[in-house]
Amino acid sequence: MSYTLPEFLAHAVALEQEAAERYLELADMMEAHRNDAVAQIFRDMNRFSLLHYEEVKKRAGSLELPKLKSWQFRWSAPPEKGGDEAFDYMLEPYNALRYARENEERAMAYYRSVADAAPDGEVRRLANEFAAEESEHVAALDKWLAQTPRPAVLAWDADPGSVQPAA
Repeated sequence: MSYTLPEFLAHAVALEQEAAERYLELADMMEAHRNDAVAQIFRDMNRFSLLHYEEVKKRAGSLELPKLKSWQFRWSAPPEKGGDEAFDYMLEPYNALRYARENEERAMAYYRSVADAAPDGEVRRLANEFAAEESEHVAALDKWLAQTPRPAVLAWDADPGSVQPAA
């Protein structure tokens, strides 16, 4: 998957924008259901995504980034857009962190795949740098997971109307 520098940065901007929007949507929903602990986790992830979004935009500088249509992205779904299991109002903090970690892992893998395939040295350098930043997010989430109690019962087991995650 070979990108020009503007194409790559356009994908990176879209990835972080989608992640920020998704985390904000999840935080708002959790707050509506008074699941404040999980709402705060998603607000923190929203803030991290917005910071990374701003960093990418800053790196783009005066470069003209293509305005890609949905069918022009080189993914079927943005890497940091997880499944619907995070929309369960009974979501426990531990599972919210797992969801966020999986999103960050997919973003890290995406950036690594771009770096591995990039003939352009600047795309390769930036993709490796972005992968390293995502790796830091994964490590931070691992620390949070280690300090967060696992739920005794999975939320989707306790609520028959909830969305079950893919195995």
